[in-house]
Amino acid sequence: MAASTLSPATFSQLCSSKNGMFSASNAQMVKSTRTHLAGREKNMKMIRCQATSIPADRVPDMAKRELMNWLLLGAISLPTAGMLIPYTSFFVPPGSGGAGEGTVAKDALGNDVIAAEWLKTHGPGDRTLTQGLKGDPTYLVVENDRTLATFGINAVCTHLGCVVPWNSAENKFICPCHGSQYSNQGRVVRGPAPLSLALAHADIDDGKVLFVPWVETDFRTGEAPWWA
Repeated sequence: MAASTLSPATFSQLCSSKNGMFSASNAQMVKSTRTHLAGREKNMKMIRCQATSIPADRVPDMAKRELMNWLLLGAISLPTAGMLIPYTSFFVPPGSGGAGEGTVAKDALGNDVIAAEWLKTHGPGDRTLTQGLKGDPTYLVVENDRTLATFGINAVCTHLGCVVPWNSAENKFICPCHGSQYSNQGRVVRGPAPLSLALAHADIDDGKVLFVPWVETDFRTGEAPWWA
C-alpha cells in the first residue's frame, strides 16, 4: 500500500497520545527554553568581554589607596588626640610642681619674696603660703634658728587637690576637706591622702627666694619623688 500523508487530525491524535514521545505543549516549552539559554549565553559572553577590556588607566592604584587610608587615619587621629589630652591631664596627681628653670617666690600681693625682708616679719617655725612652681601654693618654711629652710612644701592635698592649711597648735598640716594630715615637713601621717605633699628646693638668688624643682630622693621617705 502506498505511503500517504497524515492528516492534521491524525497528527494531533498521535501527539496527544499517552504513548507518544512528546505533546505539542512540550515541544513549545523545549523551544522556549533553548531560546532563553541561547540569549543568556550571549549576555554572559558580552559581560566577560567587557570585564576583560577595562582600560589600564582605570585600574585602582594600590599606592594611592594606601595614601588615602593614611590621610583618613591622620584626619581622625588629630582631633581625637586633642580631646584626650585634657582628660589625661585630669588624672595627673595635683601639685606636681614645675620643671626647667626656677621660679621666684611671690607673696600674697604678688611681690617677689626677698629673703632678708621675709625673715624680719616671720619668726622661727613659721609656715606661710607663697606662690611657687607653676603657680602652686607653696609654704615657705622658717627654721628654728631663724633661717629659711632649703625646701618649700607644696600645699595641694594629694587626695583631691584642696589647699591644706598649717595648724600651728597641732604642729601639722590638716586638710579641711577630708581630714588628711601631714607632718610639719609635709609627710603624710593620716589618710585618705595617699602621698606626702610635694617638695621644691628653696634657694636664694640675688637676695630673692627661688623655687626650683625637686628631683632628688624625698628625704622624708627615702623614696624617689612621686611628683618628678
